[in-house]
Amino acid sequence: MPTLNAVLSTIDGRRDQAVAALSEFLRIPSVSTNPEHKQDMIRCATWLSDQLKFGGLDVAIMPTAGGHPVVVAKNKHQPGRPTVLLYGHYDVQPPEPLELWTTGAFEPTVRKDDTGHDALFARGAVDDKGQVWCHVEAILAWQANGGLPVNLTVLVEGEEEIGSEHLEAFVKQHADQLRADIAVVSDTNQFARGVPAITYGLRGLAYMEVTVTGPSHDLHSGLYGGAVPNPGNVLARLIASLHDAQGRVNVPGFYEDVTPLSPQERTQWRSLPFTEKEFAVSVGLSEGTGEEGYTSLERKWARPTCDVNGITTGYQGPGAKTVIPSKASAKISMRLVPNQDPAKIVAGFERAMRERAPKNVTVAVTCHSHTPGIVVPIEGDAMRLAAEAMEIGFGKKPALMREGGSIPVVNLFKRVLGVDTLLLGFGLPDDRVHSPNEKFDLDALHNGARTAGALYEKLAQLKK
Repeated sequence: MPTLNAVLSTIDGRRDQAVAALSEFLRIPSVSTNPEHKQDMIRCATWLSDQLKFGGLDVAIMPTAGGHPVVVAKNKHQPGRPTVLLYGHYDVQPPEPLELWTTGAFEPTVRKDDTGHDALFARGAVDDKGQVWCHVEAILAWQANGGLPVNLTVLVEGEEEIGSEHLEAFVKQHADQLRADIAVVSDTNQFARGVPAITYGLRGLAYMEVTVTGPSHDLHSGLYGGAVPNPGNVLARLIASLHDAQGRVNVPGFYEDVTPLSPQERTQWRSLPFTEKEFAVSVGLSEGTGEEGYTSLERKWARPTCDVNGITTGYQGPGAKTVIPSKASAKISMRLVPNQDPAKIVAGFERAMRERAPKNVTVAVTCHSHTPGIVVPIEGDAMRLAAEAMEIGFGKKPALMREGGSIPVVNLFKRVLGVDTLLLGFGLPDDRVHSPNEKFDLDALHNGARTAGALYEKLAQLKK
């Protein structure tokens, strides 16, 4: 019978090979949003498929309805054993602006990070190729030592960074193949270096676009200024109306369904190694900001928000051009907490924008995507076993935390497959996810692989 010690020994002996293999994975520019990388997406799925085949898994590269393919792999499922569904994604964010990368976005490079620790720098290093690779290392180690102790189904998609548009239909179509007792996602973070963590809550998202149209065409600001509505000015006022003086979101009904934080959670979070000053300094600020009455952790993890993600209007080239623009638009995201209904929030936001705009402009509101927030159970065998695995991998008991981002697949698995998800993240908060110089700490890579190795043994203890 394979033993965990043998598996961990194999993982320990492959530190250099793990970095080299992950570097190959990262060299493939699998940018899902850019049609120019369509062949790279296929190449990336094929490369990953080959690695899993090398581990003795039965692998298929499965098409989606007009989107990028999904890699699905299984070991030999045996009756009576728990089934684990592992999810990840092989697509990455666009690398721009390229000039801000110290080394090429798709030229993986090991060097010291700002804290003096060795890290692998490349787009996708931690989001999510590196964390997927932690599990692949664990799978290969188990397969080399007699075989995985659980029934494992691996699902790695290629559209997470563009909203997983085709994933729900895929999961519904293949639900019988994907049934499991527990799902595992590694696409989150540790709380800090030396503080591994299991995430039990995620915020949802409503992503909106508001377009204000005034005159039929751009106008000379000297000839028409002061006599016609300026869509840029109107949009600025609409955006300014979205918050009150206390930092609360000013959309009617926005907070009606928000569940207050429990005193136990607030106490637990305040015990974490976190200071407001260090948080502000880490992002180049003198101090933070936000809804009054809450700490920065509470604002990030458990309070809803409304933020402008981009504004477009008028002339933005070099020099001056005195125009009143015909149109102005803004992309606005609202992070939602569990119990908020995304459809209700979207409707309230659209109504507020239309009612607050002057009558001599037109307002178009588009919802690009929405998903609810979710909290997964922190009691029960799965969470306990995951904590034991993380302690083996990192040498410390994990903290419990929420995260402010969204992972829609967690809600999807619950709705369609009826399965809860364990969120075991190995990244660090300063990994520059979605930014130039994204990285994955090499110790986190190794400890993440050890955690994944231990996790499969622990989850073998789950009762069917």
